[in-house]
Amino acid sequence: MLHRIENTPRDYAWGRSGAISALLGRPATEAVEAELWLGAHHGSPSRVLGPGGVPTGETLADAAPELPFLLKVLAAGAPLSIQAHPDAAQAREGFERENALGIPLDAPHRNYRDPFPKPEFIVAVSPRFEALAGFRPAADASLDVATIAAPIGAGDAVLPLLDRLRDDATVGDAFAWLLGGSPEARAAIDAIGRGVVQNPVGFPQEAWIAGLYPGDPGVAVAVLLHKVSLRRGEALYLPAGNVHAYLDGVGIELMVASDNVLRGGLTPKHVDVAELSRVVDRAASPEPRLEPTALPGGGLLYAPDDPEAPFSLVHVASTAEVPLTGPAIVLCVDGAFSVAGEESAIDVVRGDAVLATAGERSLRVRGDGSLFIAR
Repeated sequence: MLHRIENTPRDYAWGRSGAISALLGRPATEAVEAELWLGAHHGSPSRVLGPGGVPTGETLADAAPELPFLLKVLAAGAPLSIQAHPDAAQAREGFERENALGIPLDAPHRNYRDPFPKPEFIVAVSPRFEALAGFRPAADASLDVATIAAPIGAGDAVLPLLDRLRDDATVGDAFAWLLGGSPEARAAIDAIGRGVVQNPVGFPQEAWIAGLYPGDPGVAVAVLLHKVSLRRGEALYLPAGNVHAYLDGVGIELMVASDNVLRGGLTPKHVDVAELSRVVDRAASPEPRLEPTALPGGGLLYAPDDPEAPFSLVHVASTAEVPLTGPAIVLCVDGAFSVAGEESAIDVVRGDAVLATAGERSLRVRGDGSLFIAR
């Protein structure tokens, strides 16, 4: 069956005023909107709507507790935290460990709120989406550190950092050192912060971050990470252990239904340097972009090649036949479409979201605009 669903945007401080409402054609608002969750996760389960769009009192936590993924509309107007997510074994062990310690699931200092990994990807729906993601080659990071420090005479302050940026396999060691809080690390962070503020033309994103979070280790960590700029329709995949931070833009994000986030900076929330350092993939890697492929029946398929990410997202601009192997969520962000499964059919317009239960088996989509199917 096809059921209309809805939810309320979450108002995290890094969000953007009215951005999610603007994308979905809702009434204009000045309220900060950061994430709209479409799924069954207990943190913010979507509401099921009945005839006339009236809430039934049921949520997807009741109607579809087996839903294995979480779809989000994300709007960033300021940097999100420097963060990474655990793999399946790390998440299970961390969840059980914190349970044994008696840490409440809703405690602010809890790292593992469920026993699941949190691989995720995001597709840009704004003209640009900016992010930091994955460690750069050591030589590239070293060159930028030296370039930042030289004009302010801070070469000595960054030498300990440069000493840790000699091997692509261990860039994460420099990351962990910056977060460690030693006097030498704090001196290097201060030098990089001062350097980028005095040279904003060369390092605009780092200077912006330094202005928002002066003295935060995330300012220096930004120099170690790829600066990724997505155009509309381009995607970024973030596997377990990938250090990243979204910076600016609006996107459609799909992930395992988990809320396990390990933070290291650029946030007022709980930071656990030791646990973050433990799960991080310390090697340099290419920009973690995710390239879509064309589906035979129409539409573009975004599907990570990762056994820990058994989900995919289909974007439809006009017509598509989309097979399903389980439940799915449909979100229309522009235009109007008819959506038909094996058990029911429904018309959707901009801003509408729909749960397709497993019995639908496939979805036939006809229309014009922009529609996403998470499955």
